[in-house]
Amino acid sequence: MRRYSEAVKADVRRRMGPPQRQSVARISKELGIHLATLYRWRRALRLQGQVVPASQKDPESWGSTDKFTVVVETAGFNATELSGYCRERGLYPEQVGIWRQAAQDANAQPLLTMSDQKDLQKRHQEDQREIKRLQQELRRKEKALAEAAALLLAAKKIQAFWPEDGDD
Repeated sequence: MRRYSEAVKADVRRRMGPPQRQSVARISKELGIHLATLYRWRRALRLQGQVVPASQKDPESWGSTDKFTVVVETAGFNATELSGYCRERGLYPEQVGIWRQAAQDANAQPLLTMSDQKDLQKRHQEDQREIKRLQQELRRKEKALAEAAALLLAAKKIQAFWPEDGDD
């Protein structure tokens, strides 16, 4: 296993992070570092709480983990510090504000209690039984309709061969 210097790792970290957000494939091609190594480094950086987007996409396309990391990192910043942080990473303070609000709103809706969950599960099971019953009834009616159509067709064919007008 090849060892890389801290300078190389720092360069990779800089390239992966905002504002450059270079793809792992591009970094691998340019530096000759195996893809698996770069993915392992990126995972380790994320576990350390650093913002390392998965692609070169604009920040609005980042995953929730990266957005939440930015929100946590900037939680105690004043406006000046937030602006500097955003400039370094190619973000806008408004984006961070929207992400912060989304994180706060994520838990705004009350969670279901255990009894509510059981009631929902019971209703779901009842609905499934009703659906099954209705499907069986529909199949039975479709068979009856097909049988009636076949009898009607047979009756029409019989009338075509033996008219009822009594001309014999």
